[in-house]
Amino acid sequence: MKTFSTQYEAAKRNSIEFMQKGQISAYLNALVEMNKYKRLMVAVIAN
Repeated sequence: MKTFSTQYEAAKRNSIEFMQKGQISAYLNALVEMNKYKRLMVAVIAN
């Protein structure tokens, strides 16, 4: 669980950085990665 939250926070920082630099494709990929880790955290909590 802790690794998921760490990876989620890293993806969040990356997405903010990409958005500020105007790198739309990388920003969207980071958002998809954030969503993946968020879903994994929810699945771990549910079980």
